[in-house]
Amino acid sequence: MLSMTDTIFALASGAGRAAIAVLRLTGSDTALIVAALAGRLPPPRHASLRPLRDAAGEVLDEALVLWFPGPRSYTGEDSAELHLHGGPAVLAGVSAALLGAGARPAEPGEFTRRAFLNGRMDLTAAEGVADLIEAETAAQRRQALRQAGGALAERYAGWAERLTRLLAHQEAAIEFAEDGLPNDLEDRMRAGAAALAAEIGAHLDDGGRGERLRDGVWVAIVGAPNAGKSSLLNALAGREAAIVSAQAGTTRDVVEVRLELAGVPVWLADTAGLREASDAIEAEGVRRARRRAAEADLVVAVFAADQAPDAATLELLAPGVLVLANKMDLAAAPAELGGVAPLPVSARTGAGLDALRAALEAAVAARAGHSGEAPLTRPRHRAALREAAGWLAEAGAAPLPELGAEALRAALRALGRLTGRVGVEEVLDVVFGDFCIGK
Repeated sequence: MLSMTDTIFALASGAGRAAIAVLRLTGSDTALIVAALAGRLPPPRHASLRPLRDAAGEVLDEALVLWFPGPRSYTGEDSAELHLHGGPAVLAGVSAALLGAGARPAEPGEFTRRAFLNGRMDLTAAEGVADLIEAETAAQRRQALRQAGGALAERYAGWAERLTRLLAHQEAAIEFAEDGLPNDLEDRMRAGAAALAAEIGAHLDDGGRGERLRDGVWVAIVGAPNAGKSSLLNALAGREAAIVSAQAGTTRDVVEVRLELAGVPVWLADTAGLREASDAIEAEGVRRARRRAAEADLVVAVFAADQAPDAATLELLAPGVLVLANKMDLAAAPAELGGVAPLPVSARTGAGLDALRAALEAAVAARAGHSGEAPLTRPRHRAALREAAGWLAEAGAAPLPELGAEALRAALRALGRLTGRVGVEEVLDVVFGDFCIGK
């Protein structure tokens, strides 16, 4: 178990030689340790240039020192930043001095963990900070910023507040039935539970857009052998990622490349041609191709315009599948195939590739979404909300008030797991504040 009483430090900037390196400290002894190295504390939240010295008085570096007294700091504790020259010897010397002064190296995520435990952020905001650090695209950055800024926490806190009030009223109806409370509290609880469950259900019914934006959209290119799937992959990737040959069945395994489309990370997978396999290795490749198509967020079905589509290709046609007629330089694409108008392209000449990229971007954006709201980004959010909605449904159908109250408590606990905050005191405050019991 990590001790909350320790003073910890860590490199906040990137590893390796650099012009500037930032060491962060937090904990109860931060002021003493910084004063020991820098001579005295600078004014709060003002950068001050100070020589840093070790216990023997040797100057380790000329550094900018910033002092953040708690609770107005990232962690809610006394904190500081040392902006050093980024050489390895400087970092090693200052780190050794911090160790000698009583600080210890921080564990991964320990600064943000303390911020959560000290009430500076909830769990969803902490997860947003982690996503912001990992963000590689502009869309990921915007989503992570919304979450780190409390967009999810605000929504869940509003739901928890409404649920707390429903539970408080239900408890009041049970415990103080003789005190002249309104007669329709039970009906209000059922209506409120149903409305809240509907809102949670709408939030859950988002098609997994937030998770896809965070983790990436998987696109599978499937079709018959020699349809030009590998050539299309290479054209979209802008490099020779897959082997291209006139010999049918060249691709045996799944070949993946990572792209960015519409600000969304995309994993594009080239697969083995779908046909009756001639050997065990090709049969395994075909099996993997079918599995990848079944698991993909988007399927791109490719057939050669100069050949009639075979049965395996026709089986792929379904709503949501992007159908391509490749090799339009050899033959005109059919106007319709299985009720779908194929997109004509030529991987060899590049004709139609701009339209293909635009179609892919539109399909990816539809699956990953760029709404102004903060969507669900993790399976744990989805699981907790499904549990809360289930308990709300039970509360609305409970045959006894006591069972309804217990279901509401369970729903509140499920919401509390999302943010990490829920307590009995909140329920009591609403009971006595709304009904003035005990006057």
